[in-house]
Amino acid sequence: MIELEQPLGIQIKLNPLVKNKSSLLGLFIASCIIGLWAISLIILLCLDTSRIPSFILCFLIVWQTFLYTGLFITAHDAMHGVVFPQNPKFNHLIGLLCLTLYGFLPYQKLLRKHWLHHHNPATQVDPDFHNSKHKSFFGWYFYFMKNYWSWRQIITLTIIYNFAHYLLHIPHANLIYLWSVPAILSSLQLFYFGTFLPHSEPIGGYIQPHCAQTINRPIWWSFITCYHFGYHKEHHEYPHIPWWKLPEIYQKHL
Repeated sequence: MIELEQPLGIQIKLNPLVKNKSSLLGLFIASCIIGLWAISLIILLCLDTSRIPSFILCFLIVWQTFLYTGLFITAHDAMHGVVFPQNPKFNHLIGLLCLTLYGFLPYQKLLRKHWLHHHNPATQVDPDFHNSKHKSFFGWYFYFMKNYWSWRQIITLTIIYNFAHYLLHIPHANLIYLWSVPAILSSLQLFYFGTFLPHSEPIGGYIQPHCAQTINRPIWWSFITCYHFGYHKEHHEYPHIPWWKLPEIYQKHL
């Protein structure tokens, strides 16, 4: 068996046969998401938004939001060591790249906090959980984001925004609608499907030890809404499974 060391002493054991079979496919999927996001963003930032009908602009915003979410989901899988398990350092480098492109989020900080979440779901030790006061969607969302955002990130993004506008001459409309708005919408999407719905306390109380619920949706809809992040109980039970294999686990539990 091959062991991937994780923060807090957690170890994920992977069967070598499964590991070798999944490594290249996981790397290919991650590369496709990163490449598609980058190509799409470059093209969209070059468009003349004043000539684009409103309904098409809305579609482009949704499209870019979906790709932003893919970046974060890829980084999330890297935190679990399953993007490229053959080389843990390269695996985490991919995660670092994805979070940098997503919004200059600190990978090591999120890595530590994510494993705290898996160790202590729906408790006061869980950095993703509310503080028993902010249980509403937006209350919990802003409390959640406060744990992950810093003035350093905001200043960095502001510098990049101004550099893109004043030196690269990218219009404000493009930067707002096709760069800033999709990133914000993606954070709402990830929070809703990855934290709020699966980790809100059900009527009958939490089911230990994972305190997570699955959002029962057809596989095609699960992918569109959040890269199968809604199959959250399965993710907590099998944290070594990449996002694109969660439907297999979900179907076995039906």
